[in-house]
Amino acid sequence: MAKLGSLEDLKAFLPTEYVSEEMPKTAQKLGYDGKAQQVRITSEKRANKTVTLVRGFQSRPDELEGFVGTLKKQCGTGGRVLDNEIELQGDHRAKVASYLTKQGFSVKTV
Repeated sequence: MAKLGSLEDLKAFLPTEYVSEEMPKTAQKLGYDGKAQQVRITSEKRANKTVTLVRGFQSRPDELEGFVGTLKKQCGTGGRVLDNEIELQGDHRAKVASYLTKQGFSVKTV
């Protein structure tokens, strides 16, 4: 058996009709003004506990409820939507930034 030194060597073993399944690039989420939505992710201390806040959404409340449900599952924590912003218990800025970037938001972490 031949040694595989790189991914190019591995391609030689694939069938010729194989089509690469690259992840499609997500379109940027546009706000009400037609510009790309930029959300801010910050963390605060409340009652000696850390809370991750996501602000700057221009979305419907039911869409935010879907986001917070998914984020709560990914981070393994509690959270809620309050006044068009998402609050998550704990410091989960990196996980939230990764998820929202994949969803097409422009993210600024503070």
